[in-house]
Amino acid sequence: MPGNNTKDVFLETKLHDNKNLEIIDEAFESGRIDEATHEYLTNLYTNSMDLFREVFLTIGKCFGAPKAAVHKYDYDTDTAINEPITISYIHPMEPYLVNHRLDADPMRNQFFVSTKGHQIDLAVSSIVTVIVAAQKSINRALVKITGKYYTDYVNEVANAAYNVIAAKTGRNASAKAISDKIHETFSKSFITDASSTVLGIIGSVHQEISAQLVRELDKIETPYERLQDVWRIKCLFDMVPQARTFIERVSKMWPEKIIDIRDRFFDITNPRGYRDAKLVLNIGQGDKVVPMEIICQVRTFFEFEHQTHGAYEKSRKGVKGATQIEAQTETLHLEGVKKYNAMICECVEDLFDRVGWNILYSGGDDDMLFDGFPVLTTMYYPQKITDIILEKVDNAVENEVFFVENAPAKLTKDQEIRIFRWMAKFILVSAMPYSYADWSVPTDTMAGKFFNFIMKELQRYYKK
Repeated sequence: MPGNNTKDVFLETKLHDNKNLEIIDEAFESGRIDEATHEYLTNLYTNSMDLFREVFLTIGKCFGAPKAAVHKYDYDTDTAINEPITISYIHPMEPYLVNHRLDADPMRNQFFVSTKGHQIDLAVSSIVTVIVAAQKSINRALVKITGKYYTDYVNEVANAAYNVIAAKTGRNASAKAISDKIHETFSKSFITDASSTVLGIIGSVHQEISAQLVRELDKIETPYERLQDVWRIKCLFDMVPQARTFIERVSKMWPEKIIDIRDRFFDITNPRGYRDAKLVLNIGQGDKVVPMEIICQVRTFFEFEHQTHGAYEKSRKGVKGATQIEAQTETLHLEGVKKYNAMICECVEDLFDRVGWNILYSGGDDDMLFDGFPVLTTMYYPQKITDIILEKVDNAVENEVFFVENAPAKLTKDQEIRIFRWMAKFILVSAMPYSYADWSVPTDTMAGKFFNFIMKELQRYYKK
């Protein structure tokens, strides 16, 4: 590894680039990849120091200056190494960790717990931990492109051809024969030009549907286009709304740079129980596309991800007992959701008094400090389900199922409804829904009961 010397860093990076390009050339010459894939990979692995600095600059534009020293990062332990590094030393062969502040934080640092002796424990902060990964190994990238990505690609091409031919001709047997021929042809060599290849397979028999077939095939992402994590970072937030605010802020800053956005914080259909969000930006210059993947995750879930990472790797490689490994992984991820939601419930406990005081003394006007918060982002539940749940909250307060305890003055029903509606919105934007219905945060407080009430109402929505 290079020493803490800028000249050494640039020299080592250049040598590293040359080795990667040699491997890409060998893969092309041996027929492992085609020309289009060769060109794409060459673009991602050339001048990697410049691209890595672009990653660094993009983070700076997103968050501003770091709020602490930059440290090396150890993948094996998922921790920062107590060895600060200078910006001039940052290079693509080693990951690093840096802390930034989310200036547009919708949480507004409202979340702390008062303990004995008037001590304050910060429960949620605006600090975002950013882990900047080292450049993805070219060998690992080639395995992904020629393995899983290629298999998925061929399956999608064959399915698209089958669907178009079967729908247009009504001859399922003929469509199946073409589909089988596609699998056979694509298995003999690595092909990413689906349109011309499939048109060559169907010949003149189905020429009348060639235009529609090409349109469908061109929609399918090539194997190399699915490789979006050669340059990647992971951002750790305390709460989901912070991550979503960050994603929306970046989307507004650079709409032309957005390649893909995927939000799975509330996704209960993922078989592994995994919850995160992904934003892919183009950091390339001119007409060159260089994707940078930004994974957004909450801290409590990140702790459980580390425990499941080894199991996931074994499952990915097809190790014996993969089904059992997947089940164990899902169980651990569900524990991550429980731990995260328990933290949100504690925030509800802490917020109740302050929200109540704020609404009580706002004189029926806007909620002052809490006006416009929590933010209902576009990455959220449909408005219909929100309206249904808030209506049920109103009814529960009217019927005194929920009420404000120990209020400093008598509250009107309207004031109580405003308090509980505010807390309901906070839970909806912050807590992760369960993929199971039989778990509640273990607490007997009014805030805890209300939290469990909202989560069970969400579960009703997901069951429908």
